[in-house]
Amino acid sequence: MSDLPLNSGLFFDDFQVGQKMRSAGRTITEHDIASFAGLSGDFNQIHTDAEFAKATPFGQRIAHGLLGLAVASGLAVQTGVLGANVIAFREVGEWKFVKPIFIGDTIHVEMDVVETKALPRLGGGSVTLGAHVVKQNGETSMKGSWTVLVKTRGT
Repeated sequence: MSDLPLNSGLFFDDFQVGQKMRSAGRTITEHDIASFAGLSGDFNQIHTDAEFAKATPFGQRIAHGLLGLAVASGLAVQTGVLGANVIAFREVGEWKFVKPIFIGDTIHVEMDVVETKALPRLGGGSVTLGAHVVKQNGETSMKGSWTVLVKTRGT
């Protein structure tokens, strides 16, 4: 029996450049958008006003980009890859919002290990993940990279 927490995640030593991971999906709801607006204070009409949004190029309300990013990071954690072994979420790099997420879209995250760098003084290392947030129709909604600091086995 292991002494690790239930959701310990991978250790730095377990990550290999080129390794690929995929999360489960999650459907974005009107409630998600309303809750995020309340939490963030971003009540922009493109997110909250159906009549206003009809007259935009999107033709309907869209989820906040940062809501999509937040849900994506949660989906990444739910894979079991990132867990209690993560020391810190260090960086979101060159994040691009490519296509909108609409109410009812189901998104998942596809990740690949781009770079690893040992940082012995921290008891772990830096792992850079390429991340694509993909909609149910196969379109990439957003993409970029995440850098996390992860413990080394035995620390």
